[in-house]
Amino acid sequence: MAASTKPHNNDGAASASIRGAARLSAVQAIYQLDATSVPVERIVAEFVQHRLPEFLEPISGNPAGREFFSKLVMGVARGRNALDVLIEGALAEGWTIERLDRVLHSILRCGAYEIAMCEDIPPRVAISEYVDIARAFFNGNEPGFVNGVLDSLARSKRADEMKARPGDAPAEPG
Repeated sequence: MAASTKPHNNDGAASASIRGAARLSAVQAIYQLDATSVPVERIVAEFVQHRLPEFLEPISGNPAGREFFSKLVMGVARGRNALDVLIEGALAEGWTIERLDRVLHSILRCGAYEIAMCEDIPPRVAISEYVDIARAFFNGNEPGFVNGVLDSLARSKRADEMKARPGDAPAEPG
């Protein structure tokens, strides 16, 4: 018997799964936006009408998932230049935006958008989610790279939320 992909209540795990699927789809949509001249509104409509129902049932059957996906893609598309400035400021010396792989760039843009613009999402959650997405695409050092860039950005933009918590390992001496 197949389990239903639609949450039966407001369970946090189901909501997190829906947001995770929306994030993955948003990275793919941002990649498509950068690779083509298709307007963002058309890409969002195409994903919502065709790709989400086929590949990501948790989003297609959930209005909140579709809304989060659309908000994320539209926000990243509208703020690309500002997000790139934030990302570039968090890159290690010698790195530039132009040097980034297109998929990695899409992951960082989506993560930067959530950290900078979505105050309802804890920055540590956004970082963790985008590191997981990087793991879905890359087998090398890229997940650690995503973690480092987004952590640096979060410490700059949302320092209070990034302070050490009880039980955190002490910071490495620099």
